[in-house]
Amino acid sequence: MGHCIKTKAVTLLLTGMFAWANGYAADESATPVAASSSTPSAPAASGPISPESLQVTEPYIELHTGPGRGFPVTQVVLRHEWIEIELRHTDWYRVRTAKGQVGWVVRQQLASTLTAAGVRKSFRDIVLDDFLNRSLQMGAAWGRFKSEPALKAWAGYRMSETLSLEFTLGQVQGKFAGSDYWHVDLMAEPWSDQRWSPFASIGVGRFKNEPNTSLVGATTSNAKLTHAAVGLNYHVSDRFLLRADYGLHTVYLSDSVTTEYRASSIGVAFFF
Repeated sequence: MGHCIKTKAVTLLLTGMFAWANGYAADESATPVAASSSTPSAPAASGPISPESLQVTEPYIELHTGPGRGFPVTQVVLRHEWIEIELRHTDWYRVRTAKGQVGWVVRQQLASTLTAAGVRKSFRDIVLDDFLNRSLQMGAAWGRFKSEPALKAWAGYRMSETLSLEFTLGQVQGKFAGSDYWHVDLMAEPWSDQRWSPFASIGVGRFKNEPNTSLVGATTSNAKLTHAAVGLNYHVSDRFLLRADYGLHTVYLSDSVTTEYRASSIGVAFFF
């Protein structure tokens, strides 16, 4: 019964984590768009034109209430009207119209807009650049712990271009026992500037094993744990990446008795 509750708790944690990722506060993570140093002359418009003002060339563009297609469209901006870019969040830009209306527009709809000088606005490819400059990361994975199914979730902080500190929480649902574990690792990514990014990690933590109460002489063990792993990150798109890893968990049951568990997993993570 206890492990069913723990499994539901882990499931709710993972569901909430990814729901939070989709609803991530745009204003906190958005990047201000730097204004151009040039101040070209502009054609007449319905409002003042700043260096970052753009003229809509499509029949219309849609303004969403947030940076994502899941946010509702509240208004549209018609062709020949002017907008001003204020912030960026992944592939979404917060814009302000000449009438003072504010909303979020996906980059594809801005690709054909014109600057005040009458030339097409150039938008850099921010997808891979955001991945290379990530600082925080959260993810979840499914795999095998020894021969048993396992779930785990992790959160990491990138301290430098090649070094990260990561916390992992996992649960193993065995046939005769259930186990919970956690560990803190120092992770090295020597080629962190690549879309395919291999890594190695080493860390310490705790391992708790709870045999089924129906077993004769069943006792719970709670022991120290060391962990070492190798793996590979792959940046998929936007703020999401895939991860595969293979690790060795060494559990210190006593001063003279240790047990080793090999584990593999594959999962998905988001970063910001």
